[in-house]
Amino acid sequence: MAKSPLKTFVKALPQGAPTINIGISEKDRAAIAQGLSRLLADTYTLYLTTHNFHWNVTGPMFNTLHTMFMAQYTELWNAVDPVAERIRSLGHPAPGSYAQFSKLASVPDAPITPPKALEMVRILVQGHEAVARTARELFPMADKANDEPTADLLTQRMTVHEQTAWMLRSLLEE
Repeated sequence: MAKSPLKTFVKALPQGAPTINIGISEKDRAAIAQGLSRLLADTYTLYLTTHNFHWNVTGPMFNTLHTMFMAQYTELWNAVDPVAERIRSLGHPAPGSYAQFSKLASVPDAPITPPKALEMVRILVQGHEAVARTARELFPMADKANDEPTADLLTQRMTVHEQTAWMLRSLLEE
């Protein structure tokens, strides 16, 4: 009886996970993963703050801000998975605890006492600008390493955060 070609192939594979060989050096993958970990921490922290503000906003702009914050926290929630999965694609574990995020994030945690509505808007402007800066800081490293998927992800994130900051900032103008 002849051996199955698939069984022969499977038996020929070495035990354990193969070495990552995607055309990006281990050193560059580690550095990019570290930068993406900071982006993930910033994004998750901003998500929590935005969701907090959605729950706690009050005042004459309640309905508008409550709805806007929901759209924003939903977008942020949908952003964390692609960032974490890119870290994993580069061969590194994604951070996923509050302790890790607090060490990595440049975005401050939400205030313990919910601020007034327009102060919430100011805090979110600063948060979106901080996340955009984190992404922009990492971009040259990804570009130099020819890591197009990370560069594309960073470009998308910068676009969202810069546009959101602009829209929020518009609410603060007299």
